[in-house]
Amino acid sequence: MFTGIVTDIGEIVSFKPVAQGQLHRLRIACGYDQTTIADGASIASNGVCLTVVASGVANGKTWYDVDAAAETLALTTAKRWKLGTKLNLERALKIGDELGGHIVAGHADGIATIVSREDLPDMARFELSTTRELARFIATKGSITLDGVSLTVNTVKDVTFSVLIIPHTLEVTTIGGWKAGTEVNIEVDLMARYAARLTEMK
Repeated sequence: MFTGIVTDIGEIVSFKPVAQGQLHRLRIACGYDQTTIADGASIASNGVCLTVVASGVANGKTWYDVDAAAETLALTTAKRWKLGTKLNLERALKIGDELGGHIVAGHADGIATIVSREDLPDMARFELSTTRELARFIATKGSITLDGVSLTVNTVKDVTFSVLIIPHTLEVTTIGGWKAGTEVNIEVDLMARYAARLTEMK
């Protein structure tokens, strides 16, 4: 489990398709202490929970390897990741950690597309669109995870919604580089999903 609070920005430094392209072995450079990364650890990368299969240090920089499987490649932006791609990173939540965002599973539900970006004096406003299936879980003032970042929904209209991003978040995540046409991973709020399921079962 995660909270959607990004703790580092990683970079893909090695990319190797395997299993006839059904699996991608990625090496991600990061600022984490390598001694704290165990094989089997979960690290969310742009909102996608990936399992560490190896780690080390090269040229004074920590790296770790993960595998992006077929389902991840089909449902998320991982299919377009390449050498040099920057990723929002978050380590798995520990018992006792501060829950600064909201409860995030790291299981991206699909993709949202940036419709527009408006740079305001103290923040940036993004309008995004997604599928009707996912839009039904998005509510004004509710929580949403975009590329691993916990955000509050500002407005909703049909399959489009907007978020407001403060300068700090623009600086410490990859959101500062978003523009119209950018595709991002989306994870809807777990509580919204369960509420919808309970309604369906009545």
